[in-house]
Amino acid sequence: MNIEILKSKIHRVTVTEANLNYIGSITIDEALMEAANIIPNEKVQVVDINNGERLDTYAIKGERNSGCICLNGPAARKVSVGDIVIIMSYASMDFEEAKSFVPKVIFPDTKSNRLV
Repeated sequence: MNIEILKSKIHRVTVTEANLNYIGSITIDEALMEAANIIPNEKVQVVDINNGERLDTYAIKGERNSGCICLNGPAARKVSVGDIVIIMSYASMDFEEAKSFVPKVIFPDTKSNRLV
């Protein structure tokens, strides 16, 4: 039996941009993606602390060490610049493997969106 389990989490970063006129996705600082073990095009869930919105999209790589967190396309309507969000991805794995799996969770500075 396989179950879905938290694989990666970027805990509490600040939305720096919301670009409605883009195809879609979330642009994330490359350094944060690497630290959280999230790869380009990976499905992610975004949870907005300020308004309770939850949405699924895919990650695209932003400029390294820029602090960029930009919701693109329709997702831009679900957040406001300055909102605090949590970004998570999940993995499907065997139940027994999942018992010992440790997700990669990072806690960037919420003002700069950079690793501390």
